[in-house]
Amino acid sequence: MEDHNQSSAAKDFILVGFPSLHNLQIALFLVFLLSYLVILSGNLLILWAVVVDQKLHKPMYFFLSNLSVLDILCTTTTVPKMLAMFLLNAKTISFHGCFIQMYFFHGLAVTESFLLVTMAYDRYVAICIPLHYTTKMTKMVNVQLAASAWIIALLIPLPAVIQTSQLHFCSPYKVVHCFCDHLSVVQAACSDTTSQAILGFSIAMVVSSFPLLLVSLSYLNIILAILKINSKDGRQKAFSTCTSHLIVVITYYTSIGVSYISYKADMPIDFHIMGNVIFAILTPMVNPMIYTLRNKEMKDAIVKLLHMKRDQEAR
Repeated sequence: MEDHNQSSAAKDFILVGFPSLHNLQIALFLVFLLSYLVILSGNLLILWAVVVDQKLHKPMYFFLSNLSVLDILCTTTTVPKMLAMFLLNAKTISFHGCFIQMYFFHGLAVTESFLLVTMAYDRYVAICIPLHYTTKMTKMVNVQLAASAWIIALLIPLPAVIQTSQLHFCSPYKVVHCFCDHLSVVQAACSDTTSQAILGFSIAMVVSSFPLLLVSLSYLNIILAILKINSKDGRQKAFSTCTSHLIVVITYYTSIGVSYISYKADMPIDFHIMGNVIFAILTPMVNPMIYTLRNKEMKDAIVKLLHMKRDQEAR
Protein backbone atom coordinates (compact mmCIF):
# COMPACT_ATOMS: atom_id res chain seq x y z
CA MET A 1 0.00 0.00 0.00
CA GLU A 2 2.92 2.35 0.62
CA ASP A 3 3.82 2.33 -3.08
CA HIS A 4 0.32 3.26 -4.16
CA ASN A 5 -0.37 6.40 -2.21
CA GLN A 6 -2.91 8.93 -3.36
CA SER A 7 -1.56 11.89 -5.25
CA SER A 8 -2.26 14.19 -2.32
CA ALA A 9 0.22 12.20 -0.21
CA ALA A 10 3.04 12.79 -2.68
CA LYS A 11 5.13 15.64 -1.30
CA ASP A 12 7.59 15.79 -4.20
CA PHE A 13 8.15 14.50 -7.70
CA ILE A 14 11.63 13.67 -8.96
CA LEU A 15 12.48 14.96 -12.42
CA VAL A 16 14.76 12.42 -14.07
CA GLY A 17 15.95 14.72 -16.86
CA PHE A 18 17.90 13.01 -19.65
CA PRO A 19 18.62 9.50 -18.27
CA SER A 20 21.54 8.79 -20.63
CA LEU A 21 23.19 12.20 -20.33
CA HIS A 22 24.01 12.42 -16.64
CA ASN A 23 27.70 12.96 -17.48
CA LEU A 24 26.84 16.02 -19.56
CA GLN A 25 25.02 18.09 -16.96
CA ILE A 26 27.32 21.12 -17.23
CA ALA A 27 27.18 21.06 -21.02
CA LEU A 28 23.36 20.87 -20.89
CA PHE A 29 23.32 23.72 -18.39
CA LEU A 30 25.40 25.94 -20.68
CA VAL A 31 23.32 25.12 -23.77
CA PHE A 32 20.00 25.86 -22.06
CA LEU A 33 21.38 28.93 -20.28
CA LEU A 34 22.54 30.38 -23.60
CA SER A 35 19.16 29.54 -25.19
CA TYR A 36 17.29 31.19 -22.31
CA LEU A 37 19.42 34.35 -22.49
CA VAL A 38 18.82 34.56 -26.25
CA ILE A 39 15.06 34.17 -25.69
CA LEU A 40 14.96 36.85 -22.98
CA SER A 41 17.17 39.39 -24.76
CA GLY A 42 15.53 38.93 -28.17
CA ASN A 43 11.96 39.18 -26.95
CA LEU A 44 12.70 42.06 -24.57
CA LEU A 45 14.33 43.90 -27.46
CA ILE A 46 11.17 43.49 -29.54
CA LEU A 47 8.99 44.71 -26.65
CA TRP A 48 11.26 47.72 -26.16
CA ALA A 49 11.05 48.61 -29.86
CA VAL A 50 7.25 48.23 -30.05
CA VAL A 51 6.70 50.37 -26.95
CA VAL A 52 9.15 53.16 -27.84
CA ASP A 53 8.85 53.49 -31.64
CA GLN A 54 5.63 55.19 -32.75
CA LYS A 55 5.94 53.63 -36.22
CA LEU A 56 5.39 50.20 -34.66
CA HIS A 57 2.11 51.16 -33.02
CA LYS A 58 0.19 48.99 -35.46
CA PRO A 59 -1.99 45.89 -34.98
CA MET A 60 0.68 43.55 -36.37
CA TYR A 61 3.25 44.70 -33.81
CA PHE A 62 0.69 44.75 -31.00
CA PHE A 63 0.13 41.03 -31.59
CA LEU A 64 3.88 40.51 -31.94
CA SER A 65 4.43 42.12 -28.54
CA ASN A 66 1.86 39.70 -27.09
CA LEU A 67 3.82 36.86 -28.67
CA SER A 68 7.06 38.13 -27.13
CA VAL A 69 5.51 38.34 -23.65
CA LEU A 70 4.14 34.84 -24.14
CA ASP A 71 7.51 33.42 -25.20
CA ILE A 72 9.20 34.92 -22.13
CA LEU A 73 6.54 33.51 -19.80
CA CYS A 74 6.46 30.08 -21.45
CA THR A 75 10.21 29.52 -21.22
CA THR A 76 10.39 30.98 -17.71
CA THR A 77 7.86 28.35 -16.68
CA THR A 78 10.29 25.52 -17.46
CA VAL A 79 13.87 26.60 -18.18
CA PRO A 80 14.94 28.03 -14.76
CA LYS A 81 14.01 24.74 -13.07
CA MET A 82 15.89 22.84 -15.78
CA LEU A 83 18.97 25.00 -15.20
CA ALA A 84 18.83 24.30 -11.45
CA MET A 85 18.49 20.61 -12.19
CA PHE A 86 21.51 20.52 -14.51
CA LEU A 87 23.79 22.71 -12.39
CA LEU A 88 22.74 21.94 -8.81
CA ASN A 89 21.17 18.50 -9.27
CA ALA A 90 17.93 20.03 -7.90
CA LYS A 91 15.65 17.36 -9.33
CA THR A 92 12.76 17.51 -6.88
CA ILE A 93 9.66 19.58 -7.48
CA SER A 94 6.71 19.79 -5.12
CA PHE A 95 3.42 18.11 -6.01
CA HIS A 96 1.60 21.43 -6.36
CA GLY A 97 4.57 23.05 -8.08
CA CYS A 98 4.58 20.29 -10.67
CA PHE A 99 0.93 20.77 -11.58
CA ILE A 100 1.24 24.55 -11.61
CA GLN A 101 4.16 24.19 -14.02
CA MET A 102 2.14 21.73 -16.13
CA TYR A 103 -0.83 24.09 -16.29
CA PHE A 104 1.15 27.15 -17.33
CA PHE A 105 3.34 25.29 -19.82
CA HIS A 106 0.39 23.80 -21.69
CA GLY A 107 -1.83 26.86 -21.26
CA LEU A 108 0.82 29.16 -22.69
CA ALA A 109 1.58 26.72 -25.52
CA VAL A 110 -2.11 26.81 -26.50
CA THR A 111 -2.08 30.62 -26.24
CA GLU A 112 0.74 30.74 -28.78
CA SER A 113 -1.28 28.79 -31.35
CA PHE A 114 -4.26 31.12 -30.80
CA LEU A 115 -2.11 34.26 -31.10
CA LEU A 116 -0.71 32.96 -34.38
CA VAL A 117 -4.31 32.75 -35.61
CA THR A 118 -5.00 36.37 -34.66
CA MET A 119 -1.81 37.43 -36.45
CA ALA A 120 -2.87 35.50 -39.54
CA TYR A 121 -6.27 37.22 -39.42
CA ASP A 122 -4.54 40.60 -39.21
CA ARG A 123 -2.54 39.82 -42.36
CA TYR A 124 -5.69 38.51 -44.07
CA VAL A 125 -7.55 41.77 -43.45
CA ALA A 126 -4.53 43.90 -44.44
CA ILE A 127 -4.06 42.16 -47.81
CA CYS A 128 -7.49 40.83 -48.78
CA ILE A 129 -9.65 43.78 -47.68
CA PRO A 130 -7.16 46.66 -47.22
CA LEU A 131 -9.76 49.42 -47.58
CA HIS A 132 -11.52 48.14 -44.43
CA TYR A 133 -8.33 47.52 -42.44
CA THR A 134 -8.50 50.62 -40.24
CA THR A 135 -12.18 50.07 -39.43
CA LYS A 136 -11.88 46.34 -38.77
CA MET A 137 -8.56 46.32 -36.85
CA THR A 138 -9.25 49.06 -34.31
CA LYS A 139 -7.46 49.20 -30.96
CA MET A 140 -10.54 47.80 -29.23
CA VAL A 141 -10.78 44.89 -31.67
CA ASN A 142 -7.08 44.15 -31.28
CA VAL A 143 -7.36 44.06 -27.49
CA GLN A 144 -10.46 41.85 -27.69
CA LEU A 145 -8.75 39.39 -30.07
CA ALA A 146 -5.61 39.17 -27.93
CA ALA A 147 -7.55 38.92 -24.65
CA SER A 148 -9.77 36.18 -26.09
CA ALA A 149 -6.72 34.21 -27.20
CA TRP A 150 -5.15 34.43 -23.71
CA ILE A 151 -8.30 33.72 -21.70
CA ILE A 152 -9.68 30.83 -23.77
CA ALA A 153 -6.26 29.19 -24.11
CA LEU A 154 -5.57 29.36 -20.37
CA LEU A 155 -8.92 27.72 -19.62
CA ILE A 156 -8.45 24.76 -21.99
CA PRO A 157 -5.79 22.78 -20.00
CA LEU A 158 -7.66 23.04 -16.68
CA PRO A 159 -9.77 19.82 -16.97
CA ALA A 160 -6.77 17.67 -17.91
CA VAL A 161 -4.52 19.16 -15.21
CA ILE A 162 -7.16 18.82 -12.47
CA GLN A 163 -8.01 15.23 -13.43
CA THR A 164 -4.34 14.26 -13.61
CA SER A 165 -3.75 15.68 -10.12
CA GLN A 166 -6.35 13.20 -8.80
CA LEU A 167 -4.44 10.14 -10.04
CA HIS A 168 -2.55 7.74 -7.75
CA PHE A 169 1.23 7.96 -8.05
CA CYS A 170 3.92 5.40 -7.26
CA SER A 171 6.82 6.04 -4.91
CA PRO A 172 9.43 7.43 -5.58
CA TYR A 173 7.26 9.61 -7.85
CA LYS A 174 9.70 9.77 -10.76
CA VAL A 175 8.79 11.89 -13.79
CA VAL A 176 10.96 10.91 -16.76
CA HIS A 177 11.33 14.40 -18.16
CA CYS A 178 13.03 17.76 -17.58
CA PHE A 179 9.76 19.37 -16.48
CA CYS A 180 6.18 18.39 -15.66
CA ASP A 181 4.79 17.67 -19.10
CA HIS A 182 1.25 16.22 -18.96
CA LEU A 183 2.01 12.87 -20.61
CA SER A 184 5.17 12.31 -18.55
CA VAL A 185 3.32 12.90 -15.28
CA VAL A 186 0.47 10.64 -16.39
CA GLN A 187 3.00 7.88 -17.12
CA ALA A 188 4.26 8.18 -13.52
CA ALA A 189 0.85 7.20 -12.14
CA CYS A 190 -0.02 3.77 -10.75
CA SER A 191 -3.72 3.84 -11.56
CA ASP A 192 -5.31 3.33 -14.95
CA THR A 193 -4.35 6.32 -17.10
CA THR A 194 -6.06 5.39 -20.37
CA SER A 195 -8.73 8.08 -20.09
CA GLN A 196 -6.13 10.71 -19.14
CA ALA A 197 -3.91 9.82 -22.09
CA ILE A 198 -6.88 9.99 -24.47
CA LEU A 199 -8.04 13.31 -23.00
CA GLY A 200 -4.59 14.85 -23.24
CA PHE A 201 -4.10 13.61 -26.79
CA SER A 202 -7.56 14.83 -27.87
CA ILE A 203 -7.00 18.32 -26.45
CA ALA A 204 -3.56 18.49 -28.08
CA MET A 205 -4.98 17.50 -31.47
CA VAL A 206 -7.84 20.02 -31.30
CA VAL A 207 -5.74 22.98 -30.15
CA SER A 208 -3.10 22.18 -32.79
CA SER A 209 -5.21 21.25 -35.83
CA PHE A 210 -8.04 23.78 -35.53
CA PRO A 211 -5.76 26.86 -35.32
CA LEU A 212 -3.63 25.40 -38.13
CA LEU A 213 -6.77 25.07 -40.25
CA LEU A 214 -7.69 28.72 -39.61
CA VAL A 215 -4.16 29.91 -40.40
CA SER A 216 -4.12 27.81 -43.58
CA LEU A 217 -7.45 29.26 -44.73
CA SER A 218 -6.18 32.78 -44.05
CA TYR A 219 -3.06 32.20 -46.13
CA LEU A 220 -5.00 30.52 -48.92
CA ASN A 221 -7.07 33.69 -49.26
CA ILE A 222 -3.94 35.85 -48.92
CA ILE A 223 -2.16 33.96 -51.72
CA LEU A 224 -5.21 34.23 -53.99
CA ALA A 225 -5.41 37.97 -53.29
CA ILE A 226 -1.68 38.46 -53.97
CA LEU A 227 -1.92 36.59 -57.28
CA LYS A 228 -4.56 39.09 -58.42
CA ILE A 229 -2.13 42.01 -58.00
CA ASN A 230 -0.91 43.04 -61.44
CA SER A 231 2.57 44.37 -60.69
CA LYS A 232 5.44 42.14 -59.60
CA ASP A 233 6.62 44.76 -57.10
CA GLY A 234 3.12 44.93 -55.62
CA ARG A 235 2.98 41.17 -55.17
CA GLN A 236 6.42 41.09 -53.54
CA LYS A 237 5.57 43.97 -51.21
CA ALA A 238 2.28 42.35 -50.16
CA PHE A 239 3.86 38.96 -49.53
CA SER A 240 6.83 40.47 -47.67
CA THR A 241 4.47 41.63 -44.92
CA CYS A 242 3.53 37.98 -44.28
CA THR A 243 6.84 36.15 -44.55
CA SER A 244 7.94 36.65 -40.93
CA HIS A 245 4.65 35.37 -39.54
CA LEU A 246 4.57 32.49 -42.02
CA ILE A 247 8.07 31.36 -41.01
CA VAL A 248 7.07 31.54 -37.33
CA VAL A 249 4.00 29.41 -38.03
CA ILE A 250 6.08 26.83 -39.91
CA THR A 251 8.65 26.76 -37.08
CA TYR A 252 5.93 26.36 -34.43
CA TYR A 253 4.17 23.48 -36.15
CA THR A 254 7.45 21.83 -37.13
CA SER A 255 8.42 21.76 -33.44
CA ILE A 256 5.02 20.24 -32.63
CA GLY A 257 5.62 17.61 -35.30
CA VAL A 258 9.07 16.79 -33.90
CA SER A 259 7.58 16.47 -30.40
CA TYR A 260 4.77 14.19 -31.63
CA ILE A 261 7.07 11.96 -33.71
CA SER A 262 9.53 11.65 -30.83
CA TYR A 263 6.74 10.25 -28.62
CA LYS A 264 5.35 7.87 -31.23
CA ALA A 265 8.60 6.61 -32.75
CA ASP A 266 10.49 3.66 -31.29
CA MET A 267 13.41 5.71 -29.97
CA PRO A 268 15.34 5.96 -26.67
CA ILE A 269 13.59 7.97 -23.97
CA ASP A 270 16.15 10.79 -24.32
CA PHE A 271 14.87 11.47 -27.84
CA HIS A 272 11.30 11.64 -26.53
CA ILE A 273 12.32 14.21 -23.92
CA MET A 274 14.43 16.21 -26.37
CA GLY A 275 11.52 16.40 -28.82
CA ASN A 276 9.34 18.00 -26.16
CA VAL A 277 12.13 20.34 -25.03
CA ILE A 278 12.65 21.48 -28.63
CA PHE A 279 8.96 22.38 -28.76
CA ALA A 280 9.35 24.34 -25.51
CA ILE A 281 12.33 26.50 -26.53
CA LEU A 282 12.72 26.49 -30.33
CA THR A 283 9.91 28.86 -31.29
CA PRO A 284 10.55 31.39 -28.47
CA MET A 285 14.22 31.47 -29.48
CA VAL A 286 13.77 31.90 -33.24
CA ASN A 287 10.77 34.28 -33.19
CA PRO A 288 12.86 37.38 -32.35
CA MET A 289 15.51 36.38 -34.89
CA ILE A 290 12.90 35.99 -37.63
CA TYR A 291 11.20 39.32 -36.94
CA THR A 292 14.43 41.29 -36.53
CA LEU A 293 16.05 39.82 -39.65
CA ARG A 294 13.04 39.51 -41.99
CA ASN A 295 10.93 42.52 -41.01
CA LYS A 296 12.37 45.83 -42.25
CA GLU A 297 10.28 48.05 -39.96
CA MET A 298 11.30 46.07 -36.88
CA LYS A 299 14.93 45.92 -37.96
CA ASP A 300 15.07 49.67 -38.59
CA ALA A 301 13.38 50.41 -35.25
CA ILE A 302 15.83 48.25 -33.29
CA VAL A 303 18.86 49.72 -35.07
CA LYS A 304 17.54 53.23 -34.36
CA LEU A 305 17.00 52.46 -30.66
CA LEU A 306 20.45 50.90 -30.28
CA HIS A 307 22.04 53.95 -31.91
CA MET A 308 20.07 56.25 -29.59
CA LYS A 309 21.19 54.27 -26.56
CA ARG A 310 24.81 54.33 -27.72
CA ASP A 311 24.66 58.09 -28.30
CA GLN A 312 23.17 58.64 -24.83
CA GLU A 313 25.92 56.57 -23.21
CA ALA A 314 28.57 58.49 -25.16
CA ARG A 315 27.41 61.85 -23.75
